[in-house]
Amino acid sequence: MSPLSRVTETLLAALGPAQVITDRQRLRTYECDGLAQYKVVPGLVVLARDADEVALAVRACAAEQVPFVARGSGTGLSGGALPRAEGVLIVMAQMRQIREIDAANQRAVVDPGVINLALTRAATPDGYYFAPDPSSQSVCSIGGNVAENSGGAHCLKYGFTTNHVVGLDLVTPAGERVEIGGKAPDPPGYDLLGALVGSEGTLGIVTAVTVRLTRLPQDVQTVLAGFRSTDDAGAATSAIIAAGVIPAAIEMMDALAIEAAEKAVACGYPAGAGAVLVVELDGAAADVAGELAEVLRHCEANGAFETRLAADDVERALIWKGRKSAFAAVGRISPDYLVQDGVIPRTALPQVLRQIAELAAERDVRVANVFHAGDGNLHPLVLFDDAEEGAAERAEDVAGGILELCIANGGSITGEHGVGADKARYMPKMFTAEDLETMQAVRCAFDPDNISNPGKVFPTPRLCGERPGRRQGAHPLQEAGLAEVF
Repeated sequence: MSPLSRVTETLLAALGPAQVITDRQRLRTYECDGLAQYKVVPGLVVLARDADEVALAVRACAAEQVPFVARGSGTGLSGGALPRAEGVLIVMAQMRQIREIDAANQRAVVDPGVINLALTRAATPDGYYFAPDPSSQSVCSIGGNVAENSGGAHCLKYGFTTNHVVGLDLVTPAGERVEIGGKAPDPPGYDLLGALVGSEGTLGIVTAVTVRLTRLPQDVQTVLAGFRSTDDAGAATSAIIAAGVIPAAIEMMDALAIEAAEKAVACGYPAGAGAVLVVELDGAAADVAGELAEVLRHCEANGAFETRLAADDVERALIWKGRKSAFAAVGRISPDYLVQDGVIPRTALPQVLRQIAELAAERDVRVANVFHAGDGNLHPLVLFDDAEEGAAERAEDVAGGILELCIANGGSITGEHGVGADKARYMPKMFTAEDLETMQAVRCAFDPDNISNPGKVFPTPRLCGERPGRRQGAHPLQEAGLAEVF
């Protein structure tokens, strides 16, 4: 009997067939996350309902040295929840309890499967909300947000998930349950939360999250500005920030992204725009009024030919609908597309956008650009038709080239989607071998057996227990094709 078969037998006996999926057709439901270019049918799926069941599944895997992968809503865009054919996929979509809304202390405690927007809706009656808001917030889970350190449109002012997590319950790769942090604002000791948030499930599985809630602002104003070019829109963005105004959000879309959004949701963006900015201001009414005047002044000074202020919540929602539907909307203008994610210094936006356009023209590929302009987080959408011979390969080349442009301009290969399986090969382009060894030493401290979401983040996983550096001779796992050594 294989190790996976023994794990299957153990979990079926403990949880029953309603929670342990073995049928191949049902397993295929979980073969990929939001990045459908990578697909692997998992060896086994466990539908966990609470932390005890997560720990049970992990202990069974640890006893047999079977790899496991955690999955929330499956909306990730880097292959972070890509399963293992010889492993167990632990799905936490049923763990959706909001355990506590502690308005007095501006805290909430939630299960990892709680949907991002559901938390905000639960906190709103008390005058609070959860600030990180990925475009997928109506479907993505808090546990997934923690794994990828997700951001969203409002991360310019409010920061990423890591800025709002104060405590975690964790099942370690050995199956032990531990609590890290809590409601206190500054717990003593090492910053293990900083290591865990954004670790993409490689250090264990989060089973509860304590988050910081943010007070609802007194006033919110949303501006839509149309520009002839992305250069003008980028210049306006830099001018706004340089003036000392920090909006809650500054989002940019180029002409191709606008075209897709109009076809999908009829958002009514300015006709003929080569780029639009969505600028949202929030806070005390008096402060917002002064910042609004500054934003309008800088947009007009940098070539905005039309500015539109949302008169009410309905108009605000329509403005945001165009931006938040952008990823899905490109399906209206292209049969296939790749979603990329990288970061550059904000002042490099015009230069990098021109370089992306040149790269796309060289490969005969179209790229629609949607991004968090305020903090330089790019989300280029690389369009192609998979039915055309060689089109997918050209699109992959352009997507990889965009990441290399980000690195060359002092940026990063990911802003909020994570590294996962998709970008691991680019890590050595951004980090030295010594950097990667140091990172993997941390991973080995949590997961010495390399069974917690293996094969993600790092291009060639270090085999724990070895001396740093290149090994002399082949390791048995290397010979078996299960791992590689730097």
